[in-house]
Amino acid sequence: MSQQLKACFMGLGYIGLPTAIIAADHGVNVHGVDVNESVVDTINQGKIHIVEPGLAELCKKVVENGSLKAAMEPLESDVYLIVVPTPFTGNNEPDISFVEAATRAVMPKLKAGDLYIIESTSPVGTTEKMTGLIFNERPELRGKMYIAYCPERVLPGNVIYELVHNDRVIGGIDQASTEQAVTFYRRFVKGTLHATNARTAEMCKLTENSSRDAQIAFANELSIICDKAGVNVWELIELANKHPRVNILQPGCGVGGHCIAVDPWFIVSDFPAEANMIAASRKINNYKAFWCTEKIKNQILEFKLSQGRDPQVALMGIAFKPNIDDLRESPAKYIAQKVMQSAGLNGFMIVEPNIKSHSVFKLTDYKEAYERADIVAFLVAHDEFKTLRGGGEKVILDFCGVRR
Repeated sequence: MSQQLKACFMGLGYIGLPTAIIAADHGVNVHGVDVNESVVDTINQGKIHIVEPGLAELCKKVVENGSLKAAMEPLESDVYLIVVPTPFTGNNEPDISFVEAATRAVMPKLKAGDLYIIESTSPVGTTEKMTGLIFNERPELRGKMYIAYCPERVLPGNVIYELVHNDRVIGGIDQASTEQAVTFYRRFVKGTLHATNARTAEMCKLTENSSRDAQIAFANELSIICDKAGVNVWELIELANKHPRVNILQPGCGVGGHCIAVDPWFIVSDFPAEANMIAASRKINNYKAFWCTEKIKNQILEFKLSQGRDPQVALMGIAFKPNIDDLRESPAKYIAQKVMQSAGLNGFMIVEPNIKSHSVFKLTDYKEAYERADIVAFLVAHDEFKTLRGGGEKVILDFCGVRR
C-alpha cells in the first residue's frame, strides 16, 4: 500500500464519521460517502452532525488540510469500508439491505489489489454473501482483491480514544485478506489486532454485545425483584460486588442504542432453537422499559387521588445512555412516548440536555423542569441531573441511579 492510500468510507454516521476522521488524521486520503446531503454539506464545512467530545475539532483539521472530503457518490480508492446501519425488521430479523446497497455502489470502482472491509454489525455469513455478490458481478476480480470483516467496539462519548487504543478483531475470507486488513488498521490503531476468519469476527461482535445484554438483564431483573421486596437495589449491588468474583452491573430503564439492543437478535434470528438465554435477556431488558412506564403511570394516578389535581411530571433524559445525543432504540424515549400517550396530562416536561430540539417532544431545561415538577422520573443518568439537589417534597422515581 502506498503512503497516499485512498480509502472510501460508505456511511458517515456515529461510527463511520469518527473512523473516517481518525484515518484521515493518520495519513489516509479519505473520501466519505453518505446518502444524506445535509450530512455531506456539514462535513465539508469542517463540522459534524453528531455529538462526540473532541470530534468537531479533529474534523475541522482534516477537512481543512484536505485529508477528508465528503460526497454522495463513491470514488475509486484502494480501500473500501462499509460502515452503514444494519437495522432489524418488526419481526426481529436483521436487514442487511444497506450493506448490500453500499457494496453494489462501490462494485464498479473495484480493481485488482483493492481491500474491501465490512465494519457494519452483520449476521454470520454476511461477508461471504457480499463476497459472492462481488465476484458474481465482477468475476475478473476473483482471487485478485482482498475482503475482510472488522467490527468496531467503541463507547459513545469516548470514541476518539477507543478507535485508536481498543483491540480489534479482523477476519478475512482468506489469510491474505486478513493480513491486508491488519496492515490497513495498523495505520491508526494502537490496540492489538487479533487475526481470525470472517465468520468468527462476525460472531465475535454479536457475542460481545449479547454478553453485555445478558449482564444488564440480570441487573434489570434484580431491580424489579428488589422493588417488590422493599430492598434498595443500588445498596444491594454495591454490597454484592464486594465479593471478589461478583461484578453486577447497574440497572437502568432498559437497553438502547444500535448495538446491545439490536445485535442479540442477529443470533436469535439465525439460531432460534439454541439462543434461549440470549432471547430471554432481550425480553427482560425490553420489559424493563414497560415496567418503568407502568411505575410512572401508577405514580401519576396516586398523585391525582391524593392531591386532587394533575401533577407536573418531569421525564429526565431521552437518550439511550448518559451524556450523549443518540436516541436510537432508546428505552427512555419509549417510556416518554408511552407515558404521555396514556396519562392524558398537559403537565409533562421532557428533558434532554444533549440535544437542542426534537421533532416530537418539546424540550424543557433540566433545572426548570426539576424545579416545577411534582414527579421527577430519572430515566438517564446524565451528569447534569446529578447536580440537582433539594426537592424533598417531590416524588422521585430513580430508574438509573442518579440518587444512589
